[in-house]
Amino acid sequence: MTSVPSAQRVARRHLGRLYRGALRRALAPAALPAPRDLRRQQQEVDGLRREVQAAHRRLAELGASLDALPSPEQLQATAADVERRLEALDLLLGADSNRSTRLLRHHQALALAREVTAVTGAEKPWGAVAAAYRTAVDLELHGIARIAGGLTNVVGKLATVPLLRPPSGEVLEIGVLYGLFAAGLHRQLARTGAVPSLTLVDPFAGVQLQPGTESATDPTGSPVSETVARRNLALGGVPADGFRLVTGYSGDAAVRAQVADRRYGVVVVDGDHSFEGVRADLLWVQDLLEPGGVVVLDDYGDPRWPGVQQATDEHLREHTGLRMLGRVSTSAFLRRVD
Repeated sequence: MTSVPSAQRVARRHLGRLYRGALRRALAPAALPAPRDLRRQQQEVDGLRREVQAAHRRLAELGASLDALPSPEQLQATAADVERRLEALDLLLGADSNRSTRLLRHHQALALAREVTAVTGAEKPWGAVAAAYRTAVDLELHGIARIAGGLTNVVGKLATVPLLRPPSGEVLEIGVLYGLFAAGLHRQLARTGAVPSLTLVDPFAGVQLQPGTESATDPTGSPVSETVARRNLALGGVPADGFRLVTGYSGDAAVRAQVADRRYGVVVVDGDHSFEGVRADLLWVQDLLEPGGVVVLDDYGDPRWPGVQQATDEHLREHTGLRMLGRVSTSAFLRRVD
């Protein structure tokens, strides 16, 4: 039998072995990572170093850019110069000498292009819209007085009519005012190779007439007269044998008799804007159109002239000879289909 002292010695030796083993393990150096792990860690460090260097470069470039910015005084001088230029542009195209501005914004031109495509099917109408705008501005800058209507409506009509390819260049316009729109339409149709011939009906009463409104001198100060219309047509490049003026109202028997000597490829209805006036004009001109001829209803959808849309919509419901093609700005376009 083992004695107590011997058992104690065995226990002490066993504990000593455990202690020495634990001490060796605690004092042993940490295991070195594998070479592959070291390379990966080095690559990560290098990547971080490159990112820091790139950030420093960007900060330096930003600082240089900030240093190159103009001073507040330079910005003020530039703004003053721009304002002077805009004042000059406003004198040419602003609303002071007209009833509405002639500055066409980019978003307005884009909207017109979309509407022109919807009505005509033209896939790329941008050139037509741009040409129509140049025509309108050129005629008002060089002509007498103004073209009636807002800018988008004027440009929309000038761009759309030629793209509808009317069957002939015979044009009847009811409501001429100063003749500048007629000159513009003549030019736009001529761009397509047509030979336009204009029949222009207006009372030429000295002022613009419209039922329910007070007649007053035009903002341009120019009288609504045959003389002014003839000069504008000449200034617009319309030859003397390319138009005829018919003085009177579209409801006058003498006017209708004179106008009815031919058929028309295009009819622009821009006279009496009342429901009764538009309805009477549509009933009359429908029989004056050539097959495939185009009718332009000015101010269709304009809330100031509800009679235009009411009369047009009623006519289309009651008569089958005209078909609605669509609307561009505030003008409707119809085509004779029988």
